[in-house]
Amino acid sequence: MIEEEMEKCISDQNQSEDSGYDTVVQHVTKRTQESKEYKEMMHSLKNIMIVVVESMINKFEDDEIRIQERQKKLQNEKSNSYCTDNCSDSDSSFNQSYKFCQGKLQLILDQLDPGQPKEVRYEALQTLCSAPPSDVLNCENWATLCEKLTVSLADPDLVFSDRILKFYAQTFTLSPLHMTKEIYTSLAKHLELYFLSRENRIPTLSTGVDITNANVIRLLKKVRLLNEYQKEVPSFWIRHPEKYMEEIVESTLSLLSVKYDQSHLVSQKILDPIYFLALVDAKAVWFKKWMHAYYSRTALLRLLEKKYKSLITAAVQQCVQYFELCETMKADEILRHSKLCGNKQKNFYYSGQELQYIYFIHSLCLLGRLLIYTQGRKLFPMKLKNRKDLVSLTDLLVLFTQLIYYSPGCPKTTSAAHSENYSPASMVTEVLWILCDQKECAIECLYNNTVIEALLQPIHNLMKGTEAASHCSETALIHVADILAKIASAEEGLILLLYGENVNSSEEENPTGAHVIAQFSKKLLDEDSPIFSGSEMLPVVKGAFISVCRQIYSTCEGLQVLIPYSLHESIAKAWKKTSLLSERVPTPVEGSDFVSSVSQQSQNIMVWEDNLLDDLLNFAATPKGLLLLQRTGAINECVTLMFNRYAKKLQICRHKKFGYGVVVTQVASTAAGAIALQSSGFINALITDLWANLECGRDDVRVAHPRSTPVDPIDRSCQKSFLALVNLLSYPAVYELVGNQELPNKAEYSLREVPTCVTDIIDRLIILNSEAKIRSLFNYEQSHTFGLRLLSVICCDLDTLLLLEAQYQVSEMLLNAQEENMLETSENYRDFIIDGLSVERNHVLVRINLIGGPLERILPPRILEKGNVPYPWPMFSSYPLPDCYLSEVTRNADIKQDNDLSKLLLCFKITDKQTEWIENYRRQFCKMMKTKPDIISGAALVELLEKFVFHLSETSSECYFPSVEYTATDANVKNESLSSVQKLGIKMTVRYGKFLNLLKDGAENHLSLVLKHCERFLKQQQIPIKSSLLCLQESYTGHDWFVSSLFMIMLGDKEKTFQFLQQFSRLLTSAFLWLPRLHISKYLPIDIIESGIHPVYFSSTHYVEMLLKAEVPLVFSAFHMSGFAPSQICLQWITQCFWNYLDWIEVCHYIATCIFLGPDYQVYICIAIFKHLQQDILQHTQTQDLQVFLKEEALHGFRVSDYLEYMEILEQNYRPVLLRDMRNIRVQST
Repeated sequence: MIEEEMEKCISDQNQSEDSGYDTVVQHVTKRTQESKEYKEMMHSLKNIMIVVVESMINKFEDDEIRIQERQKKLQNEKSNSYCTDNCSDSDSSFNQSYKFCQGKLQLILDQLDPGQPKEVRYEALQTLCSAPPSDVLNCENWATLCEKLTVSLADPDLVFSDRILKFYAQTFTLSPLHMTKEIYTSLAKHLELYFLSRENRIPTLSTGVDITNANVIRLLKKVRLLNEYQKEVPSFWIRHPEKYMEEIVESTLSLLSVKYDQSHLVSQKILDPIYFLALVDAKAVWFKKWMHAYYSRTALLRLLEKKYKSLITAAVQQCVQYFELCETMKADEILRHSKLCGNKQKNFYYSGQELQYIYFIHSLCLLGRLLIYTQGRKLFPMKLKNRKDLVSLTDLLVLFTQLIYYSPGCPKTTSAAHSENYSPASMVTEVLWILCDQKECAIECLYNNTVIEALLQPIHNLMKGTEAASHCSETALIHVADILAKIASAEEGLILLLYGENVNSSEEENPTGAHVIAQFSKKLLDEDSPIFSGSEMLPVVKGAFISVCRQIYSTCEGLQVLIPYSLHESIAKAWKKTSLLSERVPTPVEGSDFVSSVSQQSQNIMVWEDNLLDDLLNFAATPKGLLLLQRTGAINECVTLMFNRYAKKLQICRHKKFGYGVVVTQVASTAAGAIALQSSGFINALITDLWANLECGRDDVRVAHPRSTPVDPIDRSCQKSFLALVNLLSYPAVYELVGNQELPNKAEYSLREVPTCVTDIIDRLIILNSEAKIRSLFNYEQSHTFGLRLLSVICCDLDTLLLLEAQYQVSEMLLNAQEENMLETSENYRDFIIDGLSVERNHVLVRINLIGGPLERILPPRILEKGNVPYPWPMFSSYPLPDCYLSEVTRNADIKQDNDLSKLLLCFKITDKQTEWIENYRRQFCKMMKTKPDIISGAALVELLEKFVFHLSETSSECYFPSVEYTATDANVKNESLSSVQKLGIKMTVRYGKFLNLLKDGAENHLSLVLKHCERFLKQQQIPIKSSLLCLQESYTGHDWFVSSLFMIMLGDKEKTFQFLQQFSRLLTSAFLWLPRLHISKYLPIDIIESGIHPVYFSSTHYVEMLLKAEVPLVFSAFHMSGFAPSQICLQWITQCFWNYLDWIEVCHYIATCIFLGPDYQVYICIAIFKHLQQDILQHTQTQDLQVFLKEEALHGFRVSDYLEYMEILEQNYRPVLLRDMRNIRVQST
C-alpha cells in the first residue's frame, strides 16, 4: 500500500513544481494511517501483545511463590542455630550487617571473654567467622573487638586460636587496606608482646626448633600469615594514603627489632622473631618487594635509618658470625651444617646451627637488596658488637667474597636445584650478580682493588701452592669466575681488571686482576699445574675462567693486555686435544651398562669442544684478535660453529647485549674469513633467505591475500638481508668470492632456481642483460632495484668497482639498459622513460664514473620531485657524462708561495741535532695547518714532501726498512703488463686529475710506468707464498691508490713520484699509507703473510676501535647496535686514500699529516671523522642504515685542519702505545 501511494505521489510531483520530498512523506503517512489495512494490523498486534504480557505476569507470580518458600525454609534453619532474630526477610549483606551490628557485636564481645565457657566462646567466634568481614569491621565496636581478638590470639586453646587466625586470613583476603591494616598491626603487636613476655616458652638456639611441637606450630602459623600479607600488600598499598603503608612498615620493623638483654652464652639465646620469619621466608622476599617501589622504599629506609638501624646491624652481625663459624668448623661439621641445602627429605627439626644458617641466608638476601639503593648504602659504615672498627661497604663486600671460599658446599649427591638455591656460595654469587647489574651500586661497592683482591686471593694461593689453597673448592672457583665475568662485562669493571685503580702502578710489582686471571687460566689450559688434577669438575673450572678471559680479550684494550699470555694458542691446543679425544670415544654397545657412561662422556667432550671453539671465535670481535684466530688454523671450525648457533638463533654469550653482526663483519673484512663464511654455509643461508623474502615468500605462511606492493625501494622484509650483504661484501671478501669467476648467463632460468652464492646474486639481480633473467623474476622491478642499491653500496669501494668493471663491464650493462629504456617521441628525437629503475641506474652510473669529494661531484637523487618536471636531471646512455654533474667549485689554481711557507722551508737547514730539527719542522707544519691550511697544496706541498722525506730517509734513526738497490729503467719495465684492475684505475686517476687541472695529456702512460716500476721495486722485497687464498697468489689485487694520489700531488711528474716512493719506502709511515708496500713482504713474519691480513687492519683499525670506545663511546655503541664494525669502513677509507669521501685538498692534507706527524695520525684522523659524524651516526643507527650511510655518503664538512688540535691531544695520550705496536709489525710476537 505504501509503495502504491508513493508511486501516485511521484507521478503527481512530476506535474507539480511546488511539491517536495517532505510533502510526499506527510501525504503517504496520512493516507496509510487512515486506511482500513492499517487499523486491522494494529488490532491484531494488540491482541498478540495482551497474550504475551499475561504469560509473563503468570510466570513472575510463580517465581515469587518459589522464592518465598525458599526464604521461609532458610529462616527455619536459622532459628534452630545460634541466631534467633527473625527481623530479616532476605539474606542480603546489607540487612545482615544492620541486624548484626545493632546487637550481635556486643553479644559476641561478651561471649569472647576468657571467663566464658569454651562452648560459648566457640559459638561466638563461629558467628564472627560466618559474617562478612566488611560488615564486622564497619561496626562501631570494631576497635574493642580488635583488642579482644588480639588478646584471644594468646589463648592456650589451639582450636580457638586457629579459628581466630582463620578470621584474620579471611579478613586479609576480602577486606580493603584500611581494614586489613588494623588486623595486620594487631597481629604484629600480639607477636611482639608474645616474644617480649618471659612466660612464653620460646625455643633457644641450643634446643633448636621442633616444628611438630604444638606451640611452635601455632607460632609459625602466625608468622607465616604475617609474611603472606607482607608479600601481597605492596601490590595495592600505593592506592591508599601513605600513613597506612607507614603503619604496616613500622609495626613490622618494631616486631623484627625485638631483642633480649641476655648476659648468658650465645647457645642459650632465646630466638628472636627474625629467626621465625627466616624459617618461612628464607630469601627475604618480603623485603625485596617492599624495596622495589620508591613509594614504600622511601618510608622503609627512613625508618631503618632513624629508629630501626639495629635490624641491619644484626643482619651484618649474623653474616660475620657465620663466616667466623665457617673458619673454625671442621670438615665433618661443615657437611652436617650444610644439610639444609642438600636434604630432599622433609625436615621436622632445626638445630641451632641450622637456624643460624637460615638466619644468615635471610640476612644475606636482605643486605644484598639494601645495597642496591643509594639510601641503603648510606646506612654504612656501622658499629658491631665486639668489633673496634666500623664495618664499611668494602668490608661487607670482602666478607661476601670470603664466604664463597670458606662456606660449606653442598654434597655432590644433592640435586642441582636445591644446591643452587640455598648453598652459601650460590646465594652470595646471586647477590653479587644483582649488584653488578646496577651500575652506580657496582661502582661504589664492587669496583675497587680491595674487593677484586679478595676475589682473587685464593687464586694467588693456588698458583703459589700454599696451604690455604686446600680450603678452596672447584665449585667456589666457578662461582668466583662467574662474578669476575660479570664484572668484566661492564666497562668500569673491565677497566678496573685491566689497570686497577692506580693506572700508573707497575704491573710487575702489583699485577692487576686481568693478569692474574690470564695466568691462572693459562696454567689450567696448559695442565702444567697439579691443581684439581683428575677432578671431574676441572673442565667446568677451565671453562669458567676462560669465559672471564673472553670478556676481556673480546675488547681491543683487553686484548692488548692479554696478548703476552698467548691464550689463543693455549685454547687452540686444548681444542685440538679435545677434538682427538672425541674421535676416540668408543661406540656404545646396545644393551650394555657401559652405554650410558660412554654417551655421557661423549656428550661432555663435545660440549667442552664447542666451548673451546666458542672461546676462540670471540677473538674475532677485534681486528687484531681475528689475526690471532687465523694464526691458530681454527677459523673454519669457529665460523661453522657460529653459523650453527646463528641458525638455531642461540645467544652469542650470556653477557653480550648484541648478536653476531660485529663478529661477521670483522670476519668478512679478511680473505680467509670470507672463505670460512662460504664453506660454513653462512653465505648460502643468507642468500637463500634473501631470495625467499625478495622473490618467493615463505612457504610455511598461509597466503590469505596477495602480498602488498612494497612502498620503499627495499622492502622491510628484505632490509636485514640487504644490510647483511653490505657487511659481508668488503673488497677482500668480494675478491675471494667473485674474483676470476664468470657469470652463468644461462639461456634459460627455472623459476625454482634459487641463487646460492654472490656470483649468482650479481647474475640474477644486478646484471640483467637478457630477457631470460628478467622473465625468471617474479618481482622484476623490486628485485632489480634491490640489486642496483646493493651495487651502489659495494661500488663505493673503488677496488670492488674496478673488479666488477673489469670482469663484468658493469657500466656498459647499465648504459645499454638505459638505451633500451628510451621512447621515440618524434622521428629524430628519443627520450628516456623515467621510472624507478632508470632513476636508480642513472644514480649508479654517475656514482661509478665520477671521482670526487663532497664538493667535487654532484650525485643525482633517487627520488622524483613534485611539479611539472619530476626528474630534472639529464639521463644518458653513453659517455661522457653531462656537465651538470661536474662541480665547478674546486678546479685547481696553483697558490702563490706564502711567507709562512717560506719560513717552513727554511727549517730544512740541517742542524747537528736531527731530533730538534724534526720537531721544529712538525711544529711549524701544525701552525700552518691551523692558520692557513689551503696553502699546503700544489707545488708548495710537493716541495715540502720531497725535502722532508729526503732528509728523513737520510737519517738512520728515522728509517724503519732497509735501503733497497733498484736499477731498472723505463725501457726495462715498459713491456711489463698491468692487471686489468690497475689499467682501469689508471684511467680513473687520469680522469680525476684532469678534472682538477692537475694532469695533462700523456699522464696515463706516465702513471702506467710509475706503477710498473713500483711493482718491480716491491717484488724485490717479496717472498713467494703457497696459499689457497686468491689474494696471495699474485701481485697486489687492488689498485695502488696511494701511488695514484702521489702522482697527482707531484702534478704528473713520474721521475719525482718514483724517486719520492723509493725514499718514502724506508719510513715506517709507508707501511700504513702505501698498502702494496707490505703485500707478501719479506719484512713481515711468515704467519702474518699467510693470513692475508694487512697491518693497516690488525694495527691501525684495531686502534681506531680501541680509541673510539674511549673517546666517542656513543658512536662505538652505535656500531655495535648496528652490527657493523668501524674497522671495515676505516679499512676502505684508508685503502683508497679517502677518494670519493674527501675533497682533493683534504686528501692531500691527510697524506701530508701522516707523513709529517707520524703514522699514528692515520688513527687520529679516523677518530676525528667519527667525532665529526657523531650526530649523523646516531641518527642512522635509529633508521637502521648506518652501513649504507657510511659507505655511500661523503664526509661533508670535515677538514683535517679543523681537528688538528684534537688530534694533538690524542697524540699526547696514545702515541707511545700506538707507535710501539706499529713498530712491532715486523716482529709480531703475538
